[in-house]
Amino acid sequence: MAGLSVSAGLAARHRVVLLEREPHFAYHSTGRSAALFAESYGNGPIRALTRASREFFFRDSAEAPFTQPREAMFVAAAGQTESLSALHAELSPASSAIRILDSAAARERCPILRASTVEAALLDPDARDIDVARVVDFYARAFKSRGGEQRRGEPVAALERDGGGWRVRTESRELRALIVIDAAGAWADSIALAAGVAPVRLEPCRRTAVRVSTGSWDAARWPMVIDSEEQWYFRADAGALMLSPADETPSEPCDAQPDDYDVALAIERVEAATTLVVDRPLSSWAGLRTFAADRTPVVGFDAAVPGFFWLAGQGGYGIQAAPALAELAVALIEERPVPAELAEHGVDAAALSPQRLR
Repeated sequence: MAGLSVSAGLAARHRVVLLEREPHFAYHSTGRSAALFAESYGNGPIRALTRASREFFFRDSAEAPFTQPREAMFVAAAGQTESLSALHAELSPASSAIRILDSAAARERCPILRASTVEAALLDPDARDIDVARVVDFYARAFKSRGGEQRRGEPVAALERDGGGWRVRTESRELRALIVIDAAGAWADSIALAAGVAPVRLEPCRRTAVRVSTGSWDAARWPMVIDSEEQWYFRADAGALMLSPADETPSEPCDAQPDDYDVALAIERVEAATTLVVDRPLSSWAGLRTFAADRTPVVGFDAAVPGFFWLAGQGGYGIQAAPALAELAVALIEERPVPAELAEHGVDAAALSPQRLR
C-alpha cells in the first residue's frame, strides 16, 4: 500500500518505476491487515494521519465505496476504566461522536460479551471496514494510467550510489534513479543497509489472526471489539468471526506464518471475555507489523545519504493512514511544505522524520 500510493502520487509529474519483490501486490502486511479505519486507533501522529485520510476513504467511488460502516468499541473491565476515560478525554476534542457506554449498552451492541468483561466501553461510531483490495486496485490503476512502470517479481539485488543518483540492480535488469524510496515494509532496514544507509532500527512483529464460526450468532452488525489494553480483539468476517490475541512477537522479515500457541491464545482470550465457544479454527494466518522505537512511521529523506527517502514503520496502521502518508511523502520529495489539509489535522513532518531516530 505504501509503495503503490506514493508511486501513484509521484507519477503525475515524474517518471517512476515501482519494484515489487512478490509476483503480485499486497502479498505481505497489506493483504493481511484487519482493515479498519478508526480515528481512535493508534498514537497521536497515527491519529492525525488517519484524520487526514478520512476524505479519501469516505468519498464516493465511481464503482463502489472504499469503506463500509463498522463501529469500533474499546471495552474495559473493572480496574481498566481509568485508562478508558483518559482515552476518551484525548479523543473527544477531535470527534464529538466518540462516547462512553455503560456495560449494558456495550453488551447490547455485542451480546456475546460477558458482564464481567465490560465495566464500560468507548464507542467510535465513525469507524469503517476498508476494502483493501479495492484501494490497492485504485492506486495500481492510477499509477499505470499516469505512465508509471510496475515491475513485479523483481527483488532488489544491489543498490548503490552512482554520481548524483542511484544504480539499482535486480536479477534481470539495471535501473538508474535520482531518488530511491524505501517502502519495503519489514525489509526497509535491509534495503537501507544494502544502499549503505544506517538503519533506523525497525522491528517487524508477528500478528496472528484466527477465523472461527459464530455458531448461532449473527455477527454481521457487531462492532469491532478491542480490549482496552489490546490483549485481544475480534470482528465480523464474511459470516464468521476473526479473532486475534494482539500479539507482537519480534520476527525477522519473512512470509509470516501463524504459530499454534498464538492461535490457541487468541481463542482462549476471546472465550474468556465472551460466551463464544470455539470447536476449532476455520483458518488462521499471520502478518508482520513493523515499528520504529516510538511506534510512529518514518517518513523523509535520510540526512546522511542524498536521494534516499524513507517510507516505513507504519506498524498496524499503514492502511488507514496510507492516503495522508503518500500525500506527505510526495510533498517532501518535491521539496514542498506539508500540504495545508494535512497540517490542519495535526500532521507534523518533524514528528515523522528519520532524523528523530538518529
